Amino acid sequence: MIVPASRIYRLRRRIAAATRRWPIMPFLEGLTLSAVLVIAIISYLVISGQGAPERLMSPPLIALLLVGNLVPIMGLMVLIARRVALARAARSELGNRARLHVRLVALFAAIAMIPTLLVVIFASLLFQFGIEFSFSDRSRVVLASAERVAQAYVRESRERLLGDIVPMAGDLRDALTVMTIDDPRFAPIFARQIAYRQLSEAAIISVERDGTPQLIALANLDKRPLRKRLPPGLIQLLQGGQPYITAISGDRIEGTMLLDKASQTFLYISRSSDPVVLSQAARARSALSDYSRLVDRSRVLQVRFNVALMVVSLSILGIAILVAIRVADRLVRPVNELVAAARRIAGGDLSARVVAPPGQDEIGALSTAFNRMTRKLGEQTGALVSANSQLESRSAFIEAVLSGVTAGIISIDEDHRITLVNPSARQMLALPEEVEGVPLADISAELDRFLTSGEREVVLQLPVGNELKTLAARAVSAEAGQVLTFDDITQQIADQRRAAWADVARRIAHEIKNPLTPIQLAAERLQRRYGKEVVSDPSVFERLTATIVRQVGDMRRIVDEFSSFARMPRPSFREEAIVDVARQALFLHEVAHPGIAFALETGGEAPTMICDRRQLGQALTNIVKNAVEAITENKDQQQPPAIVMTIAKQDRMLSIEVADNGPGLPAERDRLTEPYMTTRARGTGLGLAIVRKIVEDHSGTISFRDRPGGGTIVDLDFNLEALSGLAGDASDELEAQERLPALTRSA
Repeated sequence: MIVPASRIYRLRRRIAAATRRWPIMPFLEGLTLSAVLVIAIISYLVISGQGAPERLMSPPLIALLLVGNLVPIMGLMVLIARRVALARAARSELGNRARLHVRLVALFAAIAMIPTLLVVIFASLLFQFGIEFSFSDRSRVVLASAERVAQAYVRESRERLLGDIVPMAGDLRDALTVMTIDDPRFAPIFARQIAYRQLSEAAIISVERDGTPQLIALANLDKRPLRKRLPPGLIQLLQGGQPYITAISGDRIEGTMLLDKASQTFLYISRSSDPVVLSQAARARSALSDYSRLVDRSRVLQVRFNVALMVVSLSILGIAILVAIRVADRLVRPVNELVAAARRIAGGDLSARVVAPPGQDEIGALSTAFNRMTRKLGEQTGALVSANSQLESRSAFIEAVLSGVTAGIISIDEDHRITLVNPSARQMLALPEEVEGVPLADISAELDRFLTSGEREVVLQLPVGNELKTLAARAVSAEAGQVLTFDDITQQIADQRRAAWADVARRIAHEIKNPLTPIQLAAERLQRRYGKEVVSDPSVFERLTATIVRQVGDMRRIVDEFSSFARMPRPSFREEAIVDVARQALFLHEVAHPGIAFALETGGEAPTMICDRRQLGQALTNIVKNAVEAITENKDQQQPPAIVMTIAKQDRMLSIEVADNGPGLPAERDRLTEPYMTTRARGTGLGLAIVRKIVEDHSGTISFRDRPGGGTIVDLDFNLEALSGLAGDASDELEAQERLPALTRSA
């Protein structure tokens, strides 16, 4: 059954994911170390419990113990090598992603482990079965039989020589009783004894008082010294008269016996034997002794051999692991150089190169191709940088132009999606930071309809936040879409409207104010002159003339407001305590409207401001007056009426906030400061227009917003730094005005 490669890949990914979730390698290392210790203890107990030490263990058992100890130790070595490989890989350019060291260690370990285990098992079994035959009873019988045969031959030769030396010594003693050794008759007797007994050598040796042996008679002696034939230690042994037979010379059997104790005369004889038989006897005796010692140590030798096999196999595995690490280092080094060079290139250093190895192998070809690629990248990047610098210079020029113009510019593609917005357009339309790619219809449906209509120029009004702005828009076709330009003419239109109303106000004040005085005087004269003469319905006459006088007064007041709006006097700036100005503006209304709670909050500060006290007080009075009128005319007022004025200073800005809990702002809140724009039936619409004019003359701004919980908040913000520059001009003008009466009087 063939398993698909995709299934194997998924299985490997699952195993890798499980390994990352549950780190099993530390557990496996601990388990392997525990297995090594446990199997070592079990092996010791098994070897100790196998009876007498001269009894061999069975070959399958000793092979099983060998493999059982060898496998976990090899596994532990592989795991330790894996840690070493991971540490070396972590120091490479690839870091923890480098796995070549680990894979090579695993591959070489597998290649070394499997054949080594097979060879170890085979060698162990072969050795066990071999020594089992060598230490069997048949081997012992063979060695013992050979030793017995050799010893029997030696023993027979010694007994034979012993049977010759005793009677020969007796015959020589008898002969020496009747003659001396120097007697010519003794030599034939000595020769016949040697011949009859088939001796190879014979000698009569005398020992002096100083222990020096002297040769008295001899036959066929070799060149060995007498001390070798009759050692000093042997002399003491022979004093009892017993013969001494030995075969230590290796090619003969020797015998020595005391002839005469008084003269310390000794008889020495020897008979030649087969040296091969004698050496075999010695060897057989030595072999049997060695065999006995080996049998006594057979189990120790058996264990030592298997331990030697284990050490050799572990050494082979260790050498394989070291070779794997060295090979991995040599293979990974050029790869690390390529990775380091690639990272330098990713960081922008296109001069990075790698040193190609001397051999033209795959790594060399890769290094050469990499260097060629980096060189091409450097050349192409240089061309791109040159072209990009030109584009950037042009783009910077265009952006500088777009940022510098006051007109709003929006570029759109064929699908009416925004591709470019300059800062002026972003500010005019209150656009967010990221609008590129957004459909124009989502930003402004009016502008999208204008582009769809096909017109080139149009003036339209757009709601921006809580304001209604008037834009003069133009559309120009571009290569991949259209470019929309527009100017905010809201203020321009308001200024034109304000100028027109000011001109109208001047004309009204001029044309209406002149006839009002005669009308009022005529009505008052009619009332004084003819009030008592009218007898038919005098009350009606008095009411009508009073109405004329009152309406003329109202018209005069309206004309005065027109006149004030048309020609506001130039402010006279000086440093004033703004809290006093605000408190005075509130006090006038607080006395007139005790049902409304007035409050002034300053945060414990007493800021000063360069201003025209009268005009600023008039502006604050008009704002508070509007708040009072809004509260008093609100039929749905449920909360206790309250007006709170807050003065705060932050850095170089001074803010004055007037909040009320009245009905709130109308829908036309963006036109509240236009002349003759009013929401009340008897209002002239000039109060907030005058306030705006005063605030703008004081380098400030006025804005309106809803109060949380209901009501209106009017914010006045003044730039104290800009006002400080007006203090010198104001003092010069004030000094000139003070000098003017004196000059007039002197003239």
